[in-house]
Parts: sequence; structure tokens; C-alpha cells
Amino acid sequence: MKKFPRTAAVCGIVIGLTGIAGGAAAQTLSCKVMRVINPSAPGGNSDIVFRIVSGRMGEILGQQLVLDYRSGAGGTIGADMTAKSAPDGCTTAIVAASFVINPALIKKLPFDTIRDFTPLGLVVDIPTSVVVHPSLPVKNIRDLIALSKSKPGQLFFSSSGPGTVGHLTGELLNSSAGIKIVHVPYKGIAPGVVDLIAGQVQLSFPSIPVVIENVRAGKLKMIAQCGETRSQSVPDVPTMQEGGLKGFVVSSGFSFIGPAGIPKPIIEKLNGALAKALQDPAVRKELISRGADPVGNTSEQHAAYIKAEIEKWQRVASQAGILPE
Repeated sequence: MKKFPRTAAVCGIVIGLTGIAGGAAAQTLSCKVMRVINPSAPGGNSDIVFRIVSGRMGEILGQQLVLDYRSGAGGTIGADMTAKSAPDGCTTAIVAASFVINPALIKKLPFDTIRDFTPLGLVVDIPTSVVVHPSLPVKNIRDLIALSKSKPGQLFFSSSGPGTVGHLTGELLNSSAGIKIVHVPYKGIAPGVVDLIAGQVQLSFPSIPVVIENVRAGKLKMIAQCGETRSQSVPDVPTMQEGGLKGFVVSSGFSFIGPAGIPKPIIEKLNGALAKALQDPAVRKELISRGADPVGNTSEQHAAYIKAEIEKWQRVASQAGILPE
């Protein structure tokens, strides 16, 4: 998991929020119901992650948090609704990696991903994994690279579709290791994993929660994961960097955001509630068991993360010859 250090000042804000009863920050947030837009369909990783966190956040804020599903157009419909909402803290959103990938793939977004949103904190960091069919004669990423070089164009990897994290990770491996594994896009990650288990393709790059149970059951073999450091959910699985690919870090950050222009006291209140919820032992345990590493960084750190991720995916797409449409 990437490490996102919190400053002492922000930690003080988090602690201090628990004792605020009639202060300015408490007075500025007054919603009957706080709407959290989810640009993805129910049942996905963002849905699961935020349901684990939102109950505790609601208790801290004294607000009811309700997920509002607005899926479609690769997450842009829900994100656009968020950008156009009133900046009062009563409408926020939980967005997946597509939020920072779309600027590399979509020429004319209806919003500016940096300018039109307020970063409220990274909820979790979910590293991408490298999973192979158990019959593939590899134990680690070095073995996979060696096998790929001996059989150029003969190993196939599945993804949930063109331009997704799984697809771009495979292309990044091709360019980083000087190999040629062939992309096989599916309409969703589930059928791609089914065919991987059946041996129709040899490997895939899904997020850890998608395959962790199949790995535990021995149906798939996880030979590496793409976090900056080892994931808390699979601590025995080495990183790509440990396998010799320096700087090879790919993960899906799930971001808590709001429209641009939210006043600073409300930003601090929402960010503080998220950070405190992620410190709760029960919340942390549940997230880690599902393959998600809790983060809860500051708004400023979150803004820097979003900017860096957008730039990274633009580089990866360019190297893979993928042009925005």
C-alpha cells in the first residue's frame, strides 16, 4: 500500500472534531440526508468499500449517508452530477480508478477532473494483482517475464475491457519488461476471471478483492501485486518492484470527493470524519479482509494523488498507443 503520512495538525483536527458540538464547523454542515453519488453500479468495489465506511462516518457526523447510484459512460455521468452539485457538503461522491484514468481516454469530458472537484480524502488503496492459471509454470514475476520472452505473443491476459486498469497494467508490463503478452478484452471482469480459471487465458491483472477468494481456494495463483509496498491483505505476495520492475505501481484508489468550492470548515469536517472512521478497528479489519488497504489522507495529499495518477495514466496510455476518443 502507498503510505500517505498525515500531519500533526490534521491529526489534531481529527481528534478535535469528536468534541465539537456548537463550533463553526458543526454549524456549517446541516443536511437532512447526505447524498453520496456512486458513478458505478451496485455491488462493485466502490459500493462495498463505502458501505463498510459510511455507517461509522454517519455516526461521527451525526448525518445519514445515502448512496445514490448514477452509473454509465465510464463513471462520467455520476462525476458530472457531483461537479454540478451545490458546494455545501450535502452532496459528495465515491469514485473509482476510472475517475483518474478517463482524462487519458476521453477527449472531451464534461468537467475538469482537477478544477471542478474538492478532494475529501482517499478511502482505500486497492493494489492490482498479477494472477495466473495454476498450471502456468511460473512462481513469480521474473519467471513470467522469462516465459513471455521465450513465447512472444503466445500468452494471453484478460481484462474487463479496453482502457481499464487491467488492460493498461498489461500494457505497462509489456513496455516495462520488453515482452509481448496479448490482451483479450471481456465485458466485465467476472467473465474474464471465469475464463482464466478455465484456462482459456493464462493471466490477468484484477484488483485483489476480485480474486482473493479464488486465490485462497487454489483456483488461481497470485504471483505478484502492484502496490508500492506489500498489501496488508496479502502480505506474503511480493510487489512488482520486489520482482525487479522499479516504479511499477498500479492500484485503484477509491476517492471521496465533492464539487469544487466547498468551504474549508466543511472540508475539514468531512475529511476528519473519514479519517476517524478508517481508524476504527472493526472498519479496518473488514476492509483489509476484502483486499482493501485503508488510507484516510488529508485533502491536500489527496489532491496531489489525483494529479499524479492522471499524469501516470496519460503516460501509460500514450506508451500503449491508446489515443483519447
